[in-house]
Amino acid sequence: MPGDTSKARRRSELREFLMSRRARVTPADAGLPDGGAFRRTPGLRREEVAVLAGVGVSWYQWLEQGRNISVSPQVLDSVARVLRLTNTERRHLYVLAELHPPVPEAEPDRQGDTPAGLQRMIDAWMPYPAHIMDLYYNTVLFNDAAATVLGMKPGITQNCLVDFFTDPMYRARSRSWEQNARTVVAQFRAASLASPDDEGFQAVASELKAASPEFAELWERRDIEEAGQIRKEMIHPVLGLLCFESSVMRLPARPDLSIVLHTPLQEADTAGKLEWLASPEGRRGAMYPVAG
Repeated sequence: MPGDTSKARRRSELREFLMSRRARVTPADAGLPDGGAFRRTPGLRREEVAVLAGVGVSWYQWLEQGRNISVSPQVLDSVARVLRLTNTERRHLYVLAELHPPVPEAEPDRQGDTPAGLQRMIDAWMPYPAHIMDLYYNTVLFNDAAATVLGMKPGITQNCLVDFFTDPMYRARSRSWEQNARTVVAQFRAASLASPDDEGFQAVASELKAASPEFAELWERRDIEEAGQIRKEMIHPVLGLLCFESSVMRLPARPDLSIVLHTPLQEADTAGKLEWLASPEGRRGAMYPVAG
């Protein structure tokens, strides 16, 4: 049966995956004595993984053998910790154990780090606006076009969702505000539901429910949408009408961050206007950047 073949393949991969991860962790990595010349392998033994993870030796042996046993997320997390799995490897372990993978997180050694490569990536999108935001829609990085067209500024924390509902200038200059309001709230709710205990999402939602009746009403609808593309129309004080397709994409190397690319649409010669704005003449004429 195809299902039986798939399950057998998954169990075989689980066995090989755990053995390979166990072999690369030295006793010193795990805080154990290395055993000197009496140790046959450089990696951890099965019983050592079991003890360090707080599970039974037989249970871990059955897990590594791919047997049909009951597995909980908490126990898998303990095994992942002992084997020093990356977030990608941890999610792979969940899949092999036939559990729903956890929500992606940033690698511990990358938290708070925004590689120069990300800035180069959005700079390469010039002369079109592009920025990078964190899980809670706070702007982390942006290119020059996002500064001159969207009004993003260095040195301050700007939250895209908060600005959408509370910045009067953004509201006045956005021709697509009404049609996009429900979508941006539904996308933020979907992201928050993936981490229901995350206080960061709760803080943004609480702030907006207090500041914006419109957000509060849309939030209570409990609509959910995955992040994707939306059409965005805005009136720039120098360029006039601009029409974009705004695309939100998760960054595989930094799952705590998303890149937002504004692709110019054919209407209103948006591309031509942005190319002019990026020229020396355009920079001199752009004295009133739009906010939001």
